[in-house]
Amino acid sequence: MRKLAVLLLLSGSAASGTAFAQTPSTDTGARPGNVIGTGASLPRSDKAGNITPADTRSELAPNLPAPTGAESVQDLLREAKADLAARHTGAAQEALERAETRALDRSVPAGTENVPDNGPTIGVIAQARDALAAGNLKGAIAIIDKALRA
Repeated sequence: MRKLAVLLLLSGSAASGTAFAQTPSTDTGARPGNVIGTGASLPRSDKAGNITPADTRSELAPNLPAPTGAESVQDLLREAKADLAARHTGAAQEALERAETRALDRSVPAGTENVPDNGPTIGVIAQARDALAAGNLKGAIAIIDKALRA
């Protein structure tokens, strides 16, 4: 009976080893064919994080939920505000980051591409992200309201 138990245990280990062998890994930890932070890549999260050094707990920023079709800075800020009100911090972070990226889309003279845009919209979005990183959802909403009125 003991030999049967050992045999079953070993055959179960072999089967699990086969299952693990079928899932190839990459140097970055992403599933093959996926770039970290895009599409269906890992790690995934619905919680805000990796915004500032104080709230960073991992080298890999999680893949956050994408906004639902918002394109303009104003639409993305409205979506971030709604997500914060619903306590969907990961979705709010993604919407704020996309709003900041969209606000940075601009034409600049040749040779000034590396000069940061420190305009008021960028500054307000950065303040909202900092408030989110600190867990101050009400403060982040108030800052977004300020940006929407500007």
